Amino acid sequence: MAFLALLLVLAIAPFANAFVAPVAGSFAYDAYDIGVNKILKGPIGFVGGVLAIAFGAYMGIQAEIWYAIASILGGAILMKADTVVASLGALI
Repeated sequence: MAFLALLLVLAIAPFANAFVAPVAGSFAYDAYDIGVNKILKGPIGFVGGVLAIAFGAYMGIQAEIWYAIASILGGAILMKADTVVASLGALI
């Protein structure tokens, strides 16, 4: 069964494409520019990340460790969302 799964992964691998940040003038650049550059990298993303981290600190004080970990990680990812979008790469 594991061998068949390996063969399937190897057969599909050539068709995987990583998502790269679009350049000016390319398809859907305007949507990417508004969504990532102006919202996530702008003041909305920064305030959302700081609020999530502050909520995580509050939940840590209340001894809700799982909520604290999730909030702090989510806030950190939100504050660095532009690099996360480009580095993870979405399979198309």
